[in-house]
Amino acid sequence: MAGAAPALHHLRMVATPADMPRFLGNTMLEWGTAGVIAAVLLLLTLDNLGINITTLVAGLGIGGVAIALAVQNILGDLFASLSITFDKPFVLGDFLVVDNYMGSVEAIGIKTTRLRSLTGEQIVLSNADLLGSRVRNYQSLKERRVEFGFSVAPTTPRQKAGELPARVRAVIEQQREVRFDRCHFAAIGASSLDYVAVYFVRNPDFNIYMDIQQAINLGILQALEEAKVELAFPRQQLVVPDAVKINAAADAAANADIR
Repeated sequence: MAGAAPALHHLRMVATPADMPRFLGNTMLEWGTAGVIAAVLLLLTLDNLGINITTLVAGLGIGGVAIALAVQNILGDLFASLSITFDKPFVLGDFLVVDNYMGSVEAIGIKTTRLRSLTGEQIVLSNADLLGSRVRNYQSLKERRVEFGFSVAPTTPRQKAGELPARVRAVIEQQREVRFDRCHFAAIGASSLDYVAVYFVRNPDFNIYMDIQQAINLGILQALEEAKVELAFPRQQLVVPDAVKINAAADAAANADIR
């Protein structure tokens, strides 16, 4: 208990919760080393006193395996917490996407990490599971790549279809904090002419990205109106064979005669 007092005193001196995993890791290492040394000294003392320690050592081995299995998950989360503390794949305030979960890091504990989701609830993730997953950290995002597409009517004249990429480029380059990449007439669809545009937003803020995308969408609508080009809509064309038309006409004439 004499060695525990300085440790408890040091625990009270921890500055922030972020220092807890590092302190506990060092403390457990010290206590574990001291425990191993004490156990070896005890066994040597009993052996010198003529006591058969073979059965005792075997029992300690079985007990150690049982204890190791019992604390396996706890130690896994603790070591994961230490990895997060030293490696810093994310810190408090970072916005993470982990599998189907997303939110801002609110707390990093010894066993779990807590995220605050966009809808307000708190998401609790095990540190071991968190490090074993693919984590996307949007806080370190420098540029956001945006790719979007639109389609125009298949009856659009060839000249106007060729002018649309330049019009879209002009609309995108009018926006602030934007770097234009490309815009192409990408494909001829079953009932549309398809275009794809790509640009980069130099600000990681999601709301700014959405404001820019909204302005680009409105600008493209204006450009299409000025060029008198219509957006494509799903359509189907029904083709009736001539034989069916003749039979339908004959049936109509027969019905007229009956009347």
